[in-house]
Amino acid sequence: MRIAIVGAGGVGGYFGTRLAVAGNDVTFVARGRHLEAIRRDGLEIRSPLGAFRAPANSAVASISELGPVDLVIVAVKLWDTDDVAAQLRPAVDRGARVISLQNGVHKDMILRRHLPHEAVLGGACYISAFIQEPGIITHNGTLQKVVFGDYQQEQTPLARAFLAACHAACHAAGIEAEISSDIERLIWEKFVFLVGLSATTTAIRQPIGAVRTHPRSRVLLRDLMAEVVAVGQASGVQLDEKFADDRLAFCDTLPADMTSSMHNDLEHGNRLELPWLSGGVVELATRMGISVPRNQAVADILAPYELGVPAMD
Repeated sequence: MRIAIVGAGGVGGYFGTRLAVAGNDVTFVARGRHLEAIRRDGLEIRSPLGAFRAPANSAVASISELGPVDLVIVAVKLWDTDDVAAQLRPAVDRGARVISLQNGVHKDMILRRHLPHEAVLGGACYISAFIQEPGIITHNGTLQKVVFGDYQQEQTPLARAFLAACHAACHAAGIEAEISSDIERLIWEKFVFLVGLSATTTAIRQPIGAVRTHPRSRVLLRDLMAEVVAVGQASGVQLDEKFADDRLAFCDTLPADMTSSMHNDLEHGNRLELPWLSGGVVELATRMGISVPRNQAVADILAPYELGVPAMD
């Protein structure tokens, strides 16, 4: 397949490199020193599953430099989604389809404001990976899963072709992939967990082990996720009433030192995806007249850090 990866960070860089090694024609859209390193040396993945490298000169600086592609995988930070979606229209008009592996439930809403609905497939990924230094991605653990599907609950030729590409990339214990017949529900299920993990680890400034151990922070974690379940149900998504309890039990299986990308961004003074995580829960709940006090509190606590290190008078 001809695949473009828009955003060559931990998610896009990892999956894009695995797809490239499997023989697909992969082009990364990157910037800055990361772009320079990929152009010079390729993109290296360091993983417990082995080391992999995408070829040199496999990156461009902008979407406008892409040639014809079958699939665009969007993996930029959420605040860049509007800009990226607008730039993707020419590629979509030439026949490309788009899958976002970004966080949250707002991502595809944004994409479909700029692109035909049928061009946007739903997607979610499960991985812990980050840029260690320009040109190098570190993969934590062995989890590396992609789930995607058409919102029309069909299996289009593009979805089947991408599944085959992922299966080829997992020949040596690599990417686990599947097509979902209810991708919207799956994206919301991930959102429930993601909001709980990101909100608690970032607001408390501790990994999940500390959060789940203390009785009061454990209740906070569960309540944050329960509020997301309520908002999802009000949005028409079929989420089980006890799904927050299910995710709390899942949190007990995670490595004690696991944290979240938002916690990592806070620690490094970077901009936060807060408006699309706990802040996004508040926004959706407000539209429907639902009270989400736990997520509101997290959004308020972290608000000064939303754009990075808070300004001081």
